[in-house]
Amino acid sequence: MHPAFSVIFLTTLIGAGQGLFLALVTGQVYSLANLLSPQDNVRFYAMGSLLVLVLLLLGLVASFFHLGRPERAWRSATKWRTSWLSREVIVLPAFMFLVVLYGAIHYFAWTQPWFVIKGRLPIDASLVVGVLGTLVAFALFVCTAMIYASVRFLQEWHHPLTVANYILFGLASGFILAAAFSAWQGGQLVRFFGTWAVIFTLLAAVTRGVSLYRNARIKHKSTLQTAIGVRHTSIRQKSMGFMGGSFNTREFFHGKGEATVALVRGFFLVMVFVVPLLLLGASYGLESKWLPVLAFAAQYLGLLAERWYFFAEAKHPQNLYYQTVA
Repeated sequence: MHPAFSVIFLTTLIGAGQGLFLALVTGQVYSLANLLSPQDNVRFYAMGSLLVLVLLLLGLVASFFHLGRPERAWRSATKWRTSWLSREVIVLPAFMFLVVLYGAIHYFAWTQPWFVIKGRLPIDASLVVGVLGTLVAFALFVCTAMIYASVRFLQEWHHPLTVANYILFGLASGFILAAAFSAWQGGQLVRFFGTWAVIFTLLAAVTRGVSLYRNARIKHKSTLQTAIGVRHTSIRQKSMGFMGGSFNTREFFHGKGEATVALVRGFFLVMVFVVPLLLLGASYGLESKWLPVLAFAAQYLGLLAERWYFFAEAKHPQNLYYQTVA
């Protein structure tokens, strides 16, 4: 498939935003249960929510570059009964609203407890909104991933690992960003968020590694014989059917050689899984506020490459007919 950079930025930005929001809520729950030191409402939770909102807005802006008629974007929500894309279009604004509400509650200090569970866990408006936002964030992960996992004829995508990878990559990048944000704010949760980031990154390494192994060994259902409807055992393709390019040759193939694809694969494996863990480990010893930031930047660059490879490794059946030039 042809990797559209608008979609690459959309999925990686909103994924990091979702992960950061989940990190904020996780930190709040631990703090309310007296397992972590409390953080400042305005400087940490409100500003963190603002950062989440910025990432989501940037992702939303990126998505418009993928539309042929942006003024008709609202119509994409009308097929929510059958389309995962429509469901994503509905869930994303709902999530953004909850992020704004969560940040506003902390900014205006509307955090007086409504009641206390077992005398230890105070329940207030921010926690209720945070839990609702958590549920919607995971729903958004599923909607985004299922846009691709539901495409049956792209066997590289049509698997539960696609959903798992989208969720784990979002959590890994979001928690690393939370560690960087905490370090920059001078907070005490760098190790907490960093440890969860390491866990999610390692889990993502396992699931992505399994998907790479699986995709490299897929026996595709479509063949050159099925593409043209001829069952002869010896068929050689000499032409892609066009004297020049067409929509089919541009939109369903990445146009790069095998060496380039392998280089991108190696780059994202190092930048997503190796470099961030080394930088986070070094930040624990050096107590540097810059190293977690560099860890997030490195992993995000790797995620851009990973998402490009995610599209490039999907072999559209139509390329059996259209990607050979005489």
